[in-house]
Amino acid sequence: MSKYHKSPNIFATEVVLKVRDLERSIEFYKSIIGLKALYKKENEVVMTVDGINPIVTLIKLDNIVPKVHRRTGLYHFAILLPSRKDLGKFINNLRDKSYPIVGGAYHGVSEAIYLQDPEDNGIEVYIDTPDDTWERTKNGVNMVTEPIDYRGLMELASDEEWEGAPEGTIIGHMHLHVADLDESLKFYNLLGFQLVQAIRNQAYFLSTGGYHHHIGFNIWNGKGAPPPPEDSAGMKYFTLKFPDEDTRKERINKLKVAGYEVIETYNEIYVKDPSKNLIKLSL
Repeated sequence: MSKYHKSPNIFATEVVLKVRDLERSIEFYKSIIGLKALYKKENEVVMTVDGINPIVTLIKLDNIVPKVHRRTGLYHFAILLPSRKDLGKFINNLRDKSYPIVGGAYHGVSEAIYLQDPEDNGIEVYIDTPDDTWERTKNGVNMVTEPIDYRGLMELASDEEWEGAPEGTIIGHMHLHVADLDESLKFYNLLGFQLVQAIRNQAYFLSTGGYHHHIGFNIWNGKGAPPPPEDSAGMKYFTLKFPDEDTRKERINKLKVAGYEVIETYNEIYVKDPSKNLIKLSL
């Protein structure tokens, strides 16, 4: 696992999605993304890589409506693969199954493929480049957007078939639509994230421990965009993992002092960011 996705860092581990067609979504996450079912209830399935840890949970709601656009919420969640060869095998699998992609890019710090699931949720599947090659600035990490080497990746993996997401595959980062960049920055600062790159008046990227980003957010759906209705398809919440109870308590106290409502149940803790994106705070 990436050193940036271990203690003492704070990072996302799971995304929970509300879907209209559960069986169609299960098939997509199995055959295209390469996950497997950890357990299944009547209207819910938890998907995993290692057979232990949830990575994507799919929930079918009664009377759910299609995803509403031009709202806050999920832009994409990003699945981090262990190696370039794994990414090449993934691309070859998309080709073999004729599944469309919406883009791809070399970001200096990563190589990434972008696609949409059947419910129109954005997904990035990527690998990190060696971190000793990242262009670090005084206050962060510089990222670029250049053409990705599709041919090189596909040829690298031409001797092996995609057999599902390999061991070590994790959620690498979350990228959100928000209503206000600076309000969101203050909130995620309170959670322990630091700004590492900004696209002026468009998007911010934050991380812990010097990663290129664990959290990204943008206003591409419009400054002041409203949250989606509760009964629409899309993200229900995502989970952030804290290194220990003391760190989690410290961050929760900062949120409470700043006036944010922290929802504490018997064994789970949630908070909403200023754009009403729901986050589970876990250990």
